[in-house]
Amino acid sequence: MSLAEQIFDLTGEVAMVTGASSGLGWRFAQVLAGQGAKVVLAARRTAKLADLKAQIEADGGVAHCVALDVADKEAIAAAFDEAEEIFGPVTIQVNNAGMAVEKMVLETSEQDWRSIMGVNLDAVWWCSQEAARRMIKAQVPGCIINTSSVLATNAMPTLAAYSVTKAGVSQMTRSMAVEFARHKIRVNAIAPGYVITEINEEALSSSQGDILKKSIPQRQFGAPDDLDGALLLLASERAGRFMTGEVVVVDGGHSVAI
Repeated sequence: MSLAEQIFDLTGEVAMVTGASSGLGWRFAQVLAGQGAKVVLAARRTAKLADLKAQIEADGGVAHCVALDVADKEAIAAAFDEAEEIFGPVTIQVNNAGMAVEKMVLETSEQDWRSIMGVNLDAVWWCSQEAARRMIKAQVPGCIINTSSVLATNAMPTLAAYSVTKAGVSQMTRSMAVEFARHKIRVNAIAPGYVITEINEEALSSSQGDILKKSIPQRQFGAPDDLDGALLLLASERAGRFMTGEVVVVDGGHSVAI
């Protein structure tokens, strides 16, 4: 086994990925399984999870599906119970489930606000809390990886509420990292820029997408596999052992361009 294979080997780890039924969550689950982790696929759309499970198993990986609406706090503990029953304690928690409400501030209703806060912020808090409690109880080291965004530190019209939640996720990551470090639990986040997924492919392929692309120093949008390296760095105990409280930006230089 090469040094790189040793560093990123996740054999023996149990990973739960929320929002695994599409987009980045789908790719995250594939990558973790490909490196040897047993992966719990969590999302509301269980039919799509079954497709992902079959794909992972065809590639030699191990996966299990759990139905989970992260906005339902009571369902979170049940999902962890099922994961532990099948694979044992979760040691890699990937909080990826999210949503966007694209409205100007003055058009954003209370229901819009509460919905996006419930999925993008509250759920990350409760899933992280549940994961950490169980890691501590089992006395196993582990890590929590959150999905933030470059919009945690930058702003654009119609995405104010989304940006607020991602800023909260980034600060939550830092705060939890400080508290959980003594338990050998690392907490980090990935902040993607514009990454093409099935949700935004049409918009990013439009003329407006071409304009947006020109504002990115690399003059290109990302692909889900552009996050593979950051994910494995943060997930691997050996690779990321001395990293916690970090928000790793992967955006082609977009957020640092003047």
